[in-house]
Amino acid sequence: MGLRFETRRSDSPWVDAVWTCASEQVTAMTSVAGVRCGLVFWQQAGRAYAGITGPETRTGTAPVPEGASFTGIELAVGTSLRAVPTPALVDGGIGLPDTTRRTFRLDGTRWETPGPDDAEALVVRLVRAGTLVRDPLVADVLRGHHPAVSQRSVERRFRAATGLTRGAVRQIERARTAAELLAAGDPAADVVAKLDYFDEPHLARALRCYVGRTAGQLREGEGGAIALALDQRSTS
Repeated sequence: MGLRFETRRSDSPWVDAVWTCASEQVTAMTSVAGVRCGLVFWQQAGRAYAGITGPETRTGTAPVPEGASFTGIELAVGTSLRAVPTPALVDGGIGLPDTTRRTFRLDGTRWETPGPDDAEALVVRLVRAGTLVRDPLVADVLRGHHPAVSQRSVERRFRAATGLTRGAVRQIERARTAAELLAAGDPAADVVAKLDYFDEPHLARALRCYVGRTAGQLREGEGGAIALALDQRSTS
C-alpha cells in the first residue's frame, strides 16, 4: 500500500522522464526537492484533473488524493511553458481549468490528455505550437560548455529558464542521486566519496534539506510514502 511508481527515461530532448503513479490508502507523502517543471494528469473518483508542477527547493509534506491514478511528464531542465514563467512556479504549481477525461486546456488551446505512451507526442505538438520553449544555453551549461557570454548573463538566463541558480540545481540533483544510491544499498561512506560530499554529516544535512530522509531510512525503506521512485519499477 502507498504510492506505486513506474518511471521511464525519454529520448526526447524536451523530456527527462515519464512516470505513472497510483495511490492506495495514503493521503500524504514526503515531497522531494526537484529542478524540473512538469505536467501532471490524474483521475480520482471519476473526475479528471491536470496541472503544472514547478521546481521545488526543499522537502516537505504534500497531500495525496487517495485512490487516484497519475501520469506525469517531467520536462528537461530549462524547458518551460510560454504562458507561465518558471520562476513563478518555484515551490508551487497551478491547476489547469476545464479538464475532462479526454482533454485539458493550456495556453488558450485544448489538447488531448496523454497516457504514458503518448507523452512525447503531446510534447511535440506543444513545441510546434510554441507553448513549450527552452533556452539552449541551459543545456550547454549543464553539459559543461562555456558559452561566449558573461557569467552574469549565464546566471541571469539560467535562473530565468529554470527558476533556480546553477548551484541550487547541482545541490538538489546530487541529493536525489545520493538518495537513489543509498536506497539501492550503497554505504553512506561510498556515496560521500562518489558524489564529493565533504563527509557523512554533510551528506546527512543535504538529505534532510532536499529529501526528508536519513541515510538509514533510505536504506531500510522507512519513513512512509515519498515522491521519489527509489525502489519502484523503472523502464527505459
